[in-house]
Amino acid sequence: MAESGVGAVRVERALLSVDDKSGLADFARGLADLGVELWATRGTRQALEAAGLSARAAEELTGIGSWFGGRIKTLHPALLAGILSPSSAEGERELRERGFLRFDLVVVELYPFEKHLAEAPDATDREEYIDIGGVTLARAAAKNHTRVAIVLDPRTYGPVLEELRAASGALSAETRRNLAVEAFRRISAYDSAIARGISSPISKDDPFPPQVVFRRTSLRLRYGENPHQRSAVYTAVSAGAGLTGEPFDQIKGDPLSFTNLLDLETALATVAEFPTPSATVVKHATPCGAASAASIGEAVVRAIATDPVARYGSAVAVNRPLGAADLAGLKGVFVDLLAAPDFEPAAKAQLEKRPKIKLVRIAPRTLGPIRWEAHSALDRLLLQEVDQRQLSPNEVRLVAGSPVTAEQARSLDFAWRVVRHAKSNAIVLAQGSSTVGIGGGQPTRAKSVQLACEIAGDRAKGAVLASDAFFPFADGVEIAGKAGVRAILQPGGSVRDPEVLAMADRYRISMLFTGWRVFRH
Repeated sequence: MAESGVGAVRVERALLSVDDKSGLADFARGLADLGVELWATRGTRQALEAAGLSARAAEELTGIGSWFGGRIKTLHPALLAGILSPSSAEGERELRERGFLRFDLVVVELYPFEKHLAEAPDATDREEYIDIGGVTLARAAAKNHTRVAIVLDPRTYGPVLEELRAASGALSAETRRNLAVEAFRRISAYDSAIARGISSPISKDDPFPPQVVFRRTSLRLRYGENPHQRSAVYTAVSAGAGLTGEPFDQIKGDPLSFTNLLDLETALATVAEFPTPSATVVKHATPCGAASAASIGEAVVRAIATDPVARYGSAVAVNRPLGAADLAGLKGVFVDLLAAPDFEPAAKAQLEKRPKIKLVRIAPRTLGPIRWEAHSALDRLLLQEVDQRQLSPNEVRLVAGSPVTAEQARSLDFAWRVVRHAKSNAIVLAQGSSTVGIGGGQPTRAKSVQLACEIAGDRAKGAVLASDAFFPFADGVEIAGKAGVRAILQPGGSVRDPEVLAMADRYRISMLFTGWRVFRH
């Protein structure tokens, strides 16, 4: 690599050895057009030749071809010396004496261990997908970044080629250093994934991994909870998950904020509870309206109607593609973020006229393998399983009042699915499959009941109520009874349950216990 300005050095010879050939031909063609001499391992060279490009075989230097079923191809002094030799007269002299060539650019893409593990989690041959040679080449080039550039991610092909063209075939010291840092980060995540992938299966008694590795994503947030707070987004790099892009596609609006993501998570989790067309309205990461109906349009109308005040500047999510006819319920309502599995062209055209709305294309998650949710406290990461437990009919026990009707039972189930996503001391009032009042985030459960009943107004008469945890006192039940609530579903287990049940009997409220809670702090 020849000097070319302060800190910049010219790329004259490149070694290419990649597993994923995506974008390789265009990148290599750009290098060749700049006069870079290309060398490649067998599979990479064949791919280049198929694209009409010429590259010299690495075997010319190593003389070993592929040993032990391909396990040893690049682990050879001829290649490593060409990468690790120092930029000095002594280094050049030793290269000449040993008959080796200097490499200025190393392009490597590792064997897809993470992808293989995700596609075949029970495979017994996963060790065969552990890359040794590629990692070694990458580490060597990253170590010697003062004169060698390492490209380990196909997404950097374009920027690297652009700089080479703009600088007469040279890369700056800053670029080489940044590429080296990214290479070491990738290798670290790769090694961590391997360690987890070949370790003993996590037991059901203790399902938490001994190590969690996070990597910063490309998503850039405007700020944190407040404009003066900076923020960043990370993704957990697990043994079964590669480095993928963002889980959603933003198709309109300003960049999402820190609080947008929190609202979006709650909104998606809530609508994911229901198999029928459903919509939810979220404000401050807690539902303020939810509904299921025969159509998405009807669900949107009902969800929005729950709380005409709280819906201002909210996030709305639905679990079906949105059509133009589904938007009637949003007329005159300021929605900050709208999420759907897809937007029909006519609906998107209408929404384009709203200058401030953010549109996000994303499907609600389905129940499946264990997922995690994280919080932080005292400079520590707190990890817990996402609550995916489902309420079964045989768990529900009538403890006061008359048996509920079939319609009330369905409405209680609906309210329970919503209340599990609301915040601390959460109370949900529902009529049929629509919420009519939601209260939460209060220091006492009675205050949450009072808030939910105030929002519901006359709609509380004949409604059902779900509570995320037990009633510690009878006052909350009394407030609900006076408002006209006819049935309550709650975990039970308070030392004052006898007083709570007596209050339910006083107002002729059917009281049912689940035996377990869905509290969210």
